[in-house]
Amino acid sequence: MAAVSANKLELLQIADAVAREKSIDRSIVIAAMEDAIARAARSRYGSETEVRAEIDQKKGELRLSRHMLVVDQVENPSNQISLEDARRLNPSAQVGDTIADALPPLEYGRIAAQSAKQVIVQKVREAERDRQYQEYKDRIGDIVNGVVKRVEYGNVVVDLGRGEAIIRRDEMLPREVFRNGDRVRAYIYDVRREPRGPQIFLSRTHPQFMAKLFAQEVPEIYDGIVEVKAVARDPGSRAKIGVISRDSSVDPVGACVGMRGSRVQAVVNELQGEKIDIIPWSHDIATFVVNALAPAEVAKVVLDEDKERIEVVVPDAQLSLAIGRRGQNVRLASQLTGWDIDILTEQEESERRQAEFQNRTKTFIEALDVDEVVGQLLASEGFTSVEELALIDVKEIAGIEGFDEETAEELQNRARDYLGRIEAEYDEKRRALGVEDALKEIPGVTTKMLVAFGENGVKTLEDLAGCATDDLAGWTERKDGETKREPGFLDGFELSRDECEAIVMQARLKAGWITEADLAKNSDAAEEAEAEAADA
Repeated sequence: MAAVSANKLELLQIADAVAREKSIDRSIVIAAMEDAIARAARSRYGSETEVRAEIDQKKGELRLSRHMLVVDQVENPSNQISLEDARRLNPSAQVGDTIADALPPLEYGRIAAQSAKQVIVQKVREAERDRQYQEYKDRIGDIVNGVVKRVEYGNVVVDLGRGEAIIRRDEMLPREVFRNGDRVRAYIYDVRREPRGPQIFLSRTHPQFMAKLFAQEVPEIYDGIVEVKAVARDPGSRAKIGVISRDSSVDPVGACVGMRGSRVQAVVNELQGEKIDIIPWSHDIATFVVNALAPAEVAKVVLDEDKERIEVVVPDAQLSLAIGRRGQNVRLASQLTGWDIDILTEQEESERRQAEFQNRTKTFIEALDVDEVVGQLLASEGFTSVEELALIDVKEIAGIEGFDEETAEELQNRARDYLGRIEAEYDEKRRALGVEDALKEIPGVTTKMLVAFGENGVKTLEDLAGCATDDLAGWTERKDGETKREPGFLDGFELSRDECEAIVMQARLKAGWITEADLAKNSDAAEEAEAEAADA
């Protein structure tokens, strides 16, 4: 009896030890044991027999029972029992009930014990993986400390104490080497459930790793007085970080630098000497871009808000500093601000302005059949196209020095005649290409666009409705480390992606692919996304 009770207690002690070691619930381990014992018992009583094992969680007693379904007509005697036989065991038994029949204790052979062990190991491993996933899935965005467990093909496996994580080769700093037993600090950027268990992915190159390191070193960031608004990194080489202060008495850049650079130096040391430019963030994009291009001085900026492009003019001597080694300075500034940055020297800008002035003058001379003086006057007054001249109030033209009202009316009439001729030429070309009239009715589509559609094989309403926004606006993709832009059908028409999308949606509406309600829903969703982005 003493031996039996010792075995009973031993069962619970094993369950407790496994639960403690794997940091999982004791009841999960006991359930795994019950399942394993039941499977081993089935090998003795028959695989179709429904055997259940129960372990008393307080006393450790094991009970085996066979469960049989009460039926009118027995087809499988191993797991079914007739109503007549069932009522001998339980007088109140009904068809559909389950009758439990106690089984004697089993002596397990070596094979059955091995099978039971495998089941327990598998169940415990699954429970451990689930616990690890639940623990780390909400910690994405945290910095963790760990010890290097092993290095496999350049990837580093890190022991976090209560879990295992991996730093892939491309998520480590260049020339960084880890050995077994090294301590490592990294950023959790993803936690995924995979067939072989949860995978915790760490990174030392992620921009937010730097932001989190500053939060650990700078109390003002941790307290929310100073906020990190943007980070751009060229891992292991150089980085830019945009910061702003919510308290006017706190200098955000000074807070991040620290006394004699102690705070920023701590981050630099962790990142293997990566140079960090700390930049004051600004709501005004032009100011922010100028700050981001530091240490280069900027003479002038020109914004194109629709395309999110900014043209920066720098003194000739500052060009190499603004671009940086292998374009690093301007590339990081572009990543930090989210805008495309074009850098020109003052001389290049002057030459380009001169060329634009000459082109506009030439356009006016040819289109309006006027002499060079009149063409130059119109160009110098800021008129950029014949369309602008045709649509503007005639008094604006008459207000130019040397022009009277009669001259202004004549110039406007010539502009309208020219546009009419061009329109007729485009319409004739459009017909020759076989572009149907229905496309003319789509809001925002001009005759010149119809020609571009025809040249790209878009000739019917269905053709246009089947286009994606990228087909019209073009798209950018990264190949072999280089960003390459693929042109769209409407390149050169100065249309935004939203305008191109609106044209496609209107074509789908006219083709009957969608309804007005679908269009309204799409518009509302776009507005909501825009509002969320603005809030963020």
